Amino acid sequence: MDDKRLVRLSAFTDSPQGGNPAGVWVDHALPDAATMQRIAAEVGYSETAFVAPAAGTARTVRYFSPEAEVPFCGHATIATGALLGEMDGDDTYRLSTSIGEVPVDVRTRDGLREAALTSVEPRQAEASDALVDEVLTTLGWQRDELDATIPPMRAYAGAWHLVLAAGSAARLADLNYDFDALKALMLREDLTTLQLVWRESDDVFHARNPFPVGGVVEDPATGAAAAALGGYLRAAALVDAPATLTLRQGEVMGRPSRLRVEIPAQGGIVVRGTAVRIS
Repeated sequence: MDDKRLVRLSAFTDSPQGGNPAGVWVDHALPDAATMQRIAAEVGYSETAFVAPAAGTARTVRYFSPEAEVPFCGHATIATGALLGEMDGDDTYRLSTSIGEVPVDVRTRDGLREAALTSVEPRQAEASDALVDEVLTTLGWQRDELDATIPPMRAYAGAWHLVLAAGSAARLADLNYDFDALKALMLREDLTTLQLVWRESDDVFHARNPFPVGGVVEDPATGAAAAALGGYLRAAALVDAPATLTLRQGEVMGRPSRLRVEIPAQGGIVVRGTAVRIS
């Protein structure tokens, strides 16, 4: 597709070869839903954000994966913030999304544009034993391979994710799942991704995110899931808020990504990262 309204960027990286690619479409009005879905499928990235001015101070944004619209996408929001900063300068941009208003603070640091989104209020819901067992079976994981100090949990900060903490780096590194079975399960349970993590230290996590509901085997950087994880860790007193975490993601895929997760004592979770254009 050759259209000046579409820009390709990679988020949570300082290199086009790293991070998570996103399309950002900017125009005076949004296309209709069918057109946005077609464009997102043609772009082929896990998400494309469509951005247009709103009647007030916020810009309207909608997010589409290659297969479906999603309520919120973190990495495409970081990419959108970086592009708005490139177009209109460093500022705090307010994005009107289907799940509420999301502010994005954009600053230039060392020649790179860094964007920091503040999520909507996070929340959690119990993950039943039956759901966890079904997901583990689909992944080929065993209960005794999980980290018992971080129990499974449904977590939300704009979209719902199932958090599963692996007990070892080796368990997280070995990911080979039944795509169709996991997609059907996640659609049934209204899950956008699985947030599979391993805690290396108090403030460093490694993450992997299967995203079959979007037609994508794995996302190399997932800002919405990072925010949901931060909210869960705070609510469960698994971190001493305020706290700042680093999430390392995409390394197994050859697209290393760094997500900075800032967890205040209350309110939305801040997810920060740089984004660069893809030629």
